[in-house]
Amino acid sequence: MTKKIKMMLAGLLMMPALALGAAVLAPVSDTAYAQGIQEGANQARGDDMQESIDAEDGLIRDVVNILLFIIGAIAVIMLVIGGIRYTISGGDQSQVTAAKNTILYAIVGIIVALFAYAIVNFVLDRIIS
Repeated sequence: MTKKIKMMLAGLLMMPALALGAAVLAPVSDTAYAQGIQEGANQARGDDMQESIDAEDGLIRDVVNILLFIIGAIAVIMLVIGGIRYTISGGDQSQVTAAKNTILYAIVGIIVALFAYAIVNFVLDRIIS
């Protein structure tokens, strides 16, 4: 029984990796490729460097958004794992407590990520304007 559960969890954890691999290997149009090269050359010269870092669609916002997406995905996965652990605990009080703690910490992680997103956007809006 536990072997089947481990296989299911492994399959669930492999799906995001496969989706990410498909997104990375997707073909890029020639126009987008040329624009990327031109933008890279402009940044190497220092043109609009400040704007690319802290503007509306700047580097800081991109990094924060990517990190928050990763944190959110991990928290959702931990919620699922906590639910599975709670379901298969079989009434064992220590396993039930561990599963509840996993769910609690996942929810706290989501709340912290939301507050971090709000704080970063507030600070960047004040800096930009």
